[in-house]
Amino acid sequence: MSAQPAPLLIACALGIEQLALRTGERGGAGGPVTVLRTGMGPAAAGRSVTRMLTEAALRDAAVLATGFCAGLAPDMHPGDLVVAEETRDPRGTTGCVGADVLVKELVKAVPGRTVHTGPLTGSDHVVRGHERAELLATGAIAVDMESAATLLSAVRAGERPVAAVRVVVDAPEHELVRIGTVRGGISAFRVLRCVLPAFYEWHRSLLLPRR
Repeated sequence: MSAQPAPLLIACALGIEQLALRTGERGGAGGPVTVLRTGMGPAAAGRSVTRMLTEAALRDAAVLATGFCAGLAPDMHPGDLVVAEETRDPRGTTGCVGADVLVKELVKAVPGRTVHTGPLTGSDHVVRGHERAELLATGAIAVDMESAATLLSAVRAGERPVAAVRVVVDAPEHELVRIGTVRGGISAFRVLRCVLPAFYEWHRSLLLPRR
C-alpha cells in the first residue's frame, strides 16, 4: 500500500491572490489542499497559519506561501516568478524545501516566464525607493509582507516541509505608484492562476526518497 501525502496548506494574503488560485488550474492534486487567505502583514499571516495548523486535519500539513511580491533586482519584471531558497525577517531565517523541484515545475507550468531563486525577505510595510536597494544589498532578491512570517509560524508549529513562491508585481523599474503598473498587475494575476500544478508536483515530490 503506497504512502499518502500529508495535506498541503497554501497561504496567501489578499483576496485577489486567493481569487487567482481558485480560478486557476486545480486538477492533479496529490492529496488534500487548503487555500488560506491570511490577511495582509506578518502579524496576520502568523496568526492565521498558526491557528490553521492546530486543526487535526492540517496538523502535519506542508505549507507553501504564495502571492505577489516586490522584486529587488533591476532585471526583474512584473510576471516573473520568485522561488525562495530561504525566507528572512527580523526574527530569523527559515530554509525552504524542494526549491529545485518548484523551479522545474514552474518552468513547465508557466512557459516563457523568468524564474528567479534566492532569499526572500519580509517587511512590515510596502517597500519603496532606497529601501529596495538596501534590501538587495543584503542578498535578498524579493520582498513581501507575509512569506517569512508564514513559514516561521509553520515550522514553529511542528516539523514540516515549507516553501515560498511569489509572482513579481512591483519591480525597481515598474513601481506600483506608476500608472503603467496596472498592466503589470494583470500580468502577475495571470501568472498566479497558472502555478497550482507546480505546487502539486512539489507536494507529491515530498514523498520521494532524498538522495
